Amino acid sequence: MPKAIWNGAVIAEADSNEVEIVEHNIYFPPARVNKDYLQASQHTTLCPWKGVASYYNVVVDGKVNANAAWYYPAPKDAANNIKDRIAFWHGVEVQH
Repeated sequence: MPKAIWNGAVIAEADSNEVEIVEHNIYFPPARVNKDYLQASQHTTLCPWKGVASYYNVVVDGKVNANAAWYYPAPKDAANNIKDRIAFWHGVEVQH
């Protein structure tokens, strides 16, 4: 069961058949992510084939991991399978 953990908290957890894996990143469905740990960020990046990614800061027990989660609110057609799904990096441990 894939999980995303940071600072001792489980940020996301889903069954294997609920996630999408793209470029070795696990994208969790929004309903399987604990939004209490996410804080909107103004940061964005551009992927040539997926589109513009928006970011969240991950916040646990007052500690902030800036831009440690990202998602594609309006992906290009080739990446439509990850629309609004959330992936993690920057020290967030993602278990398969």
